[in-house]
Amino acid sequence: MANEARAMVQHGVRDLRPGRFPLPEIGADDALLRVEACGICGSDYEQYDGALKAPYPVIPGHEPVGIIEAIGDEASRRWGVRRGDRVAVEALIPCGHCADCVQGRSRLCRGGGAAPVYGFRPVTLAPALWGGYAEYLYIGAHCLVHKMSKEVPAELAVLFNPIGAGFRWAVDMPRTAVGEAIVILGPGQRGLASVIAAREAGAGCIIATGLSRDERKLALAREFGAHHTIDIEREQPTARVREITGGQMADVVVDVTAYAVEAVTQAIDLARRGGRIVLAGTKGPRPVPDFISDKIVGKELTMMGAFGVDWRSYETAVRIVESGKYPLAKMHTHTLPLDEAARGLEMLAGRVAGEDAIHIALVP
Repeated sequence: MANEARAMVQHGVRDLRPGRFPLPEIGADDALLRVEACGICGSDYEQYDGALKAPYPVIPGHEPVGIIEAIGDEASRRWGVRRGDRVAVEALIPCGHCADCVQGRSRLCRGGGAAPVYGFRPVTLAPALWGGYAEYLYIGAHCLVHKMSKEVPAELAVLFNPIGAGFRWAVDMPRTAVGEAIVILGPGQRGLASVIAAREAGAGCIIATGLSRDERKLALAREFGAHHTIDIEREQPTARVREITGGQMADVVVDVTAYAVEAVTQAIDLARRGGRIVLAGTKGPRPVPDFISDKIVGKELTMMGAFGVDWRSYETAVRIVESGKYPLAKMHTHTLPLDEAARGLEMLAGRVAGEDAIHIALVP
C-alpha cells in the first residue's frame, strides 16, 4: 500500500489544485478506502463557484465508491465488511452523540465541531482525507457504508448517491403512493433518479420538466419511466400539467433544480389542493420573487426541505444499481481522471462548449 494519497484540493473560488497527503494509521474503529471513483454532484460545482461555502483548503467530493484497504476489527464487525470489499460511502459524517443524531436525524447533525459532510471538511482537520476527489478516503467510526457488488463498473456504481436522493426526496419524504401524480422539476442526475424512484413506487403519472437544451435528458426521463415531459420554454407548465391530470394537478412536486428560484413558485402552482412539495434543489443566497405564502395556506400544501439521504434510501439505491434494471450507462456521460476535476465541474455546469454532461465520475 502507498504511504500517501494524491488529491484535488480547493483553495478558493474556482481554485482547484493537486496535493498530497500522508495516509493515516487505522485503529479499531475506522477504515481506509481506496477510491475507485467519485461522482461529481451538482452541489460540487456550486461549491466550486463559491455559492456553497466550505472551509478552505478542502478536498471536494461526497459520492465515493471504493475498496476497503485497511479496517479495524470493531469497524469490520459494525459495518459487516472486511478488507477487500467494495463499499459505497454515505455522504454524511455524523458525530453520533448530539440530540439530532441520537433521535435518528443524523442529516441535521451539528455536534461534531466540523462540517458533517464529506467534501466540506478542511484538510487541516486530521487526517485530511475527507473528500472523494482523492486516491484514498478516511472512514471514521460514525460513518456508514454499504457493501456493493464489484460486478458494477465503478463509474456507474457511484450513481448510488443520486439514486438514493431520488428515493428519499421523491418517494419517502412525500410518501408518494401507488397511482399518484408526481411532477419532477429538473431533469439532471437527481431528477432522473426521482423518475426511477417514482416508477418503482408505482406512481400513476410521472411528469418531468426541463429547458429546451435538456432535450436529451428529457428523452432519458421518458426511457426511465416518465409518462410525460414538458419543455417549459415551449409549453406553459401549469397549463400542461392541468391538461395531463384532467385538472387535478400533482399530488407531489419535487424541485431538484439548481439556482432556479422560479421553480419554487412554480411548484406551488403545480401542486393540487392538499398536495406535497419537496424542495431539494439549492438556490444559493437568492431570494424567491413573487412568493405568495397565502397560496400555501389556501391550498393547505405541505412543503418540505430535503437535505441528504438516509440509510434506507441508499440501500435501495445500491440494490437498484446492482440489478441492472435501468440503462444507467446512458445517464453516465463522462469518466475523467482526477487532474481533470475542474474541467468536469465546468462541464456539469454546462460551461464547456460541445459537451452535454449528465453524470460525471472522477477516477484516480
